[in-house]
Order: sequence, then C-alpha cells, then structure tokens
Amino acid sequence: METSMHYPFIYFFFDTNQVLVYRIQALEYITIAEVMREGEWQGYELEPSESFTAFHHEQSIPQQGWSFFMGQEELYQLVEIINDYIQQVITTTSAQMAHIVCSESAAGSLRATLAPPKYVIGFPEDLSIGPLWKLDEKRGQAFRDEWLRENINDGMDDFVNRNKLMNTIREIQDIPSNLQIYIWCGYNAEEQCGIRFLLYLLRDKANEVVLINTGEQRAINHQWNMEMYDIKRMSAKERLIFQQQWESLAQTKDVCRLWLHRQIEAVQENYYDNLIMSTIEQLHKEQWGTDFIQTGEFISELLTRMDAPQISSF
Repeated sequence: METSMHYPFIYFFFDTNQVLVYRIQALEYITIAEVMREGEWQGYELEPSESFTAFHHEQSIPQQGWSFFMGQEELYQLVEIINDYIQQVITTTSAQMAHIVCSESAAGSLRATLAPPKYVIGFPEDLSIGPLWKLDEKRGQAFRDEWLRENINDGMDDFVNRNKLMNTIREIQDIPSNLQIYIWCGYNAEEQCGIRFLLYLLRDKANEVVLINTGEQRAINHQWNMEMYDIKRMSAKERLIFQQQWESLAQTKDVCRLWLHRQIEAVQENYYDNLIMSTIEQLHKEQWGTDFIQTGEFISELLTRMDAPQISSF
C-alpha cells in the first residue's frame, strides 16, 4: 500500500483511485481497536489525471457516505504504518527516569502511584508460555501470534497481541538516552523471561539500567515503594549475560517455561496436569462430594499452589 505523510495526516492510496486520509490525534501509539473505533478518517477520489504523489486533501472534497473493507491482516499492516509515522514525530518525555514492568495491569498501578511527569511501560506478553523463537523479529512475532491464536482463547481479535507487542517495542526504542531505566521484576518465569527480552531490546542503549527485585511474588502483587525492595544497578557485563541468555531462549520453540533452580527451564505442556487434578480432588473433598466447583475458587487455589515460593536470586 502506497502511503505519504502530511503531518498530522497520513495518506493511503487504496484501490485504483481511492485515497484514505487518517488524522493523527495524539502522539501515542494506537491499537487496531482504536483506529476503527476512534480514528478520524476521510475518503477521497482522485481525478482521472491526478496522481497520488501530487494529491493534497485540502484541495479536494471528501466523499460522502463512503466505506471501505479490509481483512484483519491488512488492517494490522495499516496500523503498523500509522504507528511507524507516529514514531517519527513523537516528542521526548520530561520524565527523569523510565520504569518498565512485565505486566500491563501492574504498569497501570505504577502510573497511578508515581508523581508526574512519569514514563511507565507495561510489557503486554506473558513470556512463560508460547514460543520465543526470533521474537525480536517480525517472523518470530508472527510465529508466536499464530500459536497464541490457536492455543490461548483470550477473546482477542486476530493480530491484537502482535499489535500491542510492537507498540511496546516502539516505546522501549523511544526511551531517551539520558533516562535511567528501572525494570521491576519478581522470581517467576513470566518476569524472568521478560527481563531478558527487555535487556536484549535495550542492548544498543547506553542508559543506566536498574533492576528492582520485588521478591518471590509477582510485581503486580506489591505496593510500589522502591525502598521495600532490593535494587541492583546492572554492570555492562551483567547486561551482556542476560542478553546472551535471551539469545539462547530465542533459538528454542518450547512453549512452557518455569523459574526453577535459579534459572528458566522448559517443561512439557502437561507439566501442571497432575497439580490441576489433585487441586480439583482436594476441593471436591472439602465440599463433601463431586459437584460443581466455583471457577474463581479453583483458580485461586491452583495459582496458590503453582506460585509456591522458591529460594532464588538473579
């Protein structure tokens, strides 16, 4: 699809003589849902002798009652183009430090806690599940996205997860070189895999990186007070070790990982099957019979058993 930028407008040459004009409303990366629900679009028709490169929407009259259809993959590509243009004109932050959390919900809590100006990035993926192969490349992201769509029913439309991941990667690329970077993490596979991927994405940045260890629990379960946790400034050698560990992970196609014996270990997909069955049996005994179990009660008990603490360190 041919495009051109006339900030704050982006032109898309669609079909043989149609031009779609999108208006950038804010210098924030957009999602597939937002571009369809909230995006400001207008449609124009080129004159027979008019070329796309010479087109300017201010000199034309928009079509009335127009519409267009795109498949999910085309829509994803369109959103990627818009976000790439936004990245070209995005402004620098006035914050003094950047915080990265391996959870979107935890990032929301941190944003609510920190005083402005604040720069908080929430990593949207649980990297303890699903393939990590070539995840920093588009082919790896497509491979993981396909696996998630086939195996994890999260109710998301196609390409939504990949769109969110790409936006997060852009946010990390946008961190100014003068900011100190704080990465919040706990002793679990999700956040330990996340640390390694984040440090790989930061490999070309000279920013000082600080790990905030929230302990055996997930970062989302904690109050956001840095004085409560262990804080470790990472040396160049330590960063390189984590980057190399990610490079090893990114060569695998395992789909389930745990934090065991102070390292990330791949396990079979049925690793928790016995624990799931024993949890159900125990809950049946407690209610004096085999009958329906409240879903929330079961999940709470199962997660408690799955998250049994282990003595670990970075």
